[in-house]
Formats: sequence, structure tokens, C-alpha cells
Amino acid sequence: MTARYDLVLRGGRVIDGTGAASQSLDVAVTGDRIVAVERLAAGSGKREIDVAGLAVAPGFIDVHTHDDRALFATPAMAAKVSQGVTTVVTGNCGVSLAPLSLDRAPPPPLDLIADREGYRFPRFADYLAEVDAHPPALNAAALVGHSSLRVGTMATLDRAASPAEIEAMRQRLAEALEAGAVGLSTGLWYDPASAAPKEEVIALAALLRPAGALYTTHMRNEADHVLDSLDETFAVGRAAEVPVVVSHHKVVGKTNFGRTEETLPVIRAAMAKQAVGLDCYPYVASSTVLRPFMVPFALKVLVTWSKRAPEMAGRYLGDIAAEWKVSEAEACERLQPAGAVYWTMDEADVKRVLAFEHTMIGSDGLPHDLHPHPRLWGTFPRVLGHYCREEKLFPLEEAVRRMTSLSADRFGLTNRGRIAPGAYADLCVFDPATVIDRASFEAPMTPAAGIAHVLVNGTIVWQEGAETGARPGRALRRQQMQKERAAA
Repeated sequence: MTARYDLVLRGGRVIDGTGAASQSLDVAVTGDRIVAVERLAAGSGKREIDVAGLAVAPGFIDVHTHDDRALFATPAMAAKVSQGVTTVVTGNCGVSLAPLSLDRAPPPPLDLIADREGYRFPRFADYLAEVDAHPPALNAAALVGHSSLRVGTMATLDRAASPAEIEAMRQRLAEALEAGAVGLSTGLWYDPASAAPKEEVIALAALLRPAGALYTTHMRNEADHVLDSLDETFAVGRAAEVPVVVSHHKVVGKTNFGRTEETLPVIRAAMAKQAVGLDCYPYVASSTVLRPFMVPFALKVLVTWSKRAPEMAGRYLGDIAAEWKVSEAEACERLQPAGAVYWTMDEADVKRVLAFEHTMIGSDGLPHDLHPHPRLWGTFPRVLGHYCREEKLFPLEEAVRRMTSLSADRFGLTNRGRIAPGAYADLCVFDPATVIDRASFEAPMTPAAGIAHVLVNGTIVWQEGAETGARPGRALRRQQMQKERAAA
């Protein structure tokens, strides 16, 4: 017979992303789309891959990344495609590479993703055009960072923006939304935005509803005042009449262990009244810039990079302080600017948030750290292998839903996150019996086990434990996705 399809994945356990029970079916791909999900005659594909015994799932969607510059610096995106990720959402925690052009060093935490030379996109359209011109291996949907707007507009950041400054930020945000940004993010916990009152955020978020965009936030406080911060987050969503996403939901600090028993019912109650989502990463340690006031909250602190003492990357702060014969506070100052991993969470809280049926998965990895948190390379296989297979927090179909259709629906990623005829051929083929994260705090850049094949827009980007060199990724613009949704 004449081959009808470009590629057939034959005989796998198809997990379609909706949470429905898996089925043994073939998946046919032509061009960048899935064209059939059924039992197909032998020889119907120009190329056929036997995936019997393996799971075939939609490519995973990493809803919380800081990959803005990594798309250009490491376009193979091995940290992500090696774990089955086919789409990333950039610009989280108020930090986006655009729209911002700098003639000085970026303040923390903007320095987590780029130095001064990296901030070279005064318009958001320029950034997305760069992704078009130099495509990475996977797709990217981009948020606009509130802190980036502030840094590009305000001479001093330790105060509320003036009406004129708010208007200037609104103009930049409007241009970004017109260019295709999917929403606005804030990082109210960080210094560049901590002085911004709720009213400033609402004034910006008011532009989101007409555009059909959403609001995500690294809240002002995830410790003692976490409930107040949830209230503020929901209030912004109500005032602007837009969906909100609570980024990397957690409670931090030893005195707050167990408080997800309080926060999750509050989130559930808010969901009954307005559009609310949340994401989390499957680890008890967080990672960000090194901040001395955070050290007492943590059980231990690992230094991930340091401009003044780069040789200390990958070492624990307590050991550094002992070697230097200084206090940990003084060691922090001597390392600056620097990044760190903080053990500030309780495993029971992490499990509780993961088990919450509305929780999406995001890595929150920092791709430019010299010694990154292992979540950069291990998040999605860790959910599948450790929390699903070993801890049995949820069935495999549900684990896949959290990483695919739930995320696609929340962020408006039309025709992604599902295996169905007409959907984009973003696919991950993995072994449910062996998939597991292998990245550790000692060796954080170790690829996962059990990921067999990864396709982005119909092209294989990861196979047999290595990248293929293909770069089929795309900038996912909000308007195009809305147009496809309206045509469906």
C-alpha cells in the first residue's frame, strides 16, 4: 500500500492528556499535525517507530520558566526536551527579557536571566521576531514581566510608580500584548517590585481583559503572610476581571510547615468565584538570588553562582562561611551578586499541593546558573516516576493531564496539550516503568531516564538519549492561538 502519513508511532499506550483512560493505539503525523489516532494498517507511514510497551503522551508544557534568553543561548534546549517538554512559558516572576534595553547592570533578580548585553529588546515584537529568526528546539509562549517594565521606566524602584510612569508602563505592555504576549507576570517578593502597591498592578492588569490575556504572580509573601498575599492576588484578578495564576505555590519557613492545609481550601474557594490557577515544582528546595534575610528560613543553603567567587558554585553556604571563618551573613555579602538553593519547604506540603487536582507543573529552573537546581533537568520525569509511580499520588493519566491539557487550557495554547486529530504533533514517548529524574543537587545537569522520543511540531528533537539537532520550535503568539480557537 502507499504510505499515507509522514510518521506513525505504532502500538503505544496513548495517554491523550485529558485524564481519560489510556488506550493501545497508533498515532499518525503528517507535517506538524496529528492526523490519526487509531489502529492503522502496517506500512501506512513513510516512517514507522515501534513504541510498544511505551506511553505516548502530549509534549509536556512547562508553565513556569526563566528560559527567555536560553532560547537563544542554548537553542537545543536539552534541559527541557530531554524530559519531554515541548513548550515553555517564559517571563515569569515579573522578569522578562523584553521589553527592556539597558545601559547598566540589571538589578537582581533580572540578572538571573541576562547581563546588560542580554537586555537588548526595547519592544516585545523584537524579542518574538528573534525567536522566529533563530528558532529553538521547542515552542515558547511569553509573558511580560512587571519588574522589567519598572526597571525600563523608573529611575528609582523603592516606591510606587507615579501616574506618568504607570502610563509609560501601560504603553509598553500594550505593545507587548499587540505583539503576542500571553499575559503579565509580577514578582512582588523581589526588590524591583516590592514597593509597588496593588493599585499599580491593577492599572496594568486592566489591559489584559480586552486582549484575552492572563495574570501570573510570584506573590508578595509565601511565608507568614501567605494568606494576605493570596487575597491580594485574587483581588487583582477580580478588579481587572482576568484569570490569575499563583506561581510555584508553596509555604516557606519552618514555622509555616503544614500551612498548605490552610492555603489550598482558600484557593479552592476562590476558584468557585473567579478564574484561578496555580503551579508548583516537585521539590522541597527553592532557587533564586542569594538574599541574606532568607538564610534563617532555610534548613540549608546551596550557592548556585557567584560573580565575586565563582569557584564557590555548588557548595553549601555553611561550609563556605566556615572556610572563610566568617558568619553566614558575612559570607552572603562576600559572594554577592549570587544565586542560591534554599531548603525551606516540607515534603508533606509539596505532596499536598501536587495532589491538588488543579495544580499545573512548572520547573522554575534557572538555566544560566553555574550549578543549577536539579528541577531544571528533572521536574517532569520526577512527577511521573517519583510522585506518580512510586508515591502513587495520582494515576499516570492524571499526572500527564497536569502537565499537558490543564496547562494548555489555562494559558490558551490552542491545539496543544492533547493527542487528537488536528492537534499539533508535540509528543513525548516514555517508559512508564523506568521514567525518573536523575538530576541531583550534586549532579544537577543529568538527563532523565526513560524518555525515548520527543517531537515538536512533528519533528523529532530528542531520541536515544540525545538531541537530534532539529529546531522546529515556534513563538506562540496569543492572537494566532485565539484565531485557531475561534476557527475550531
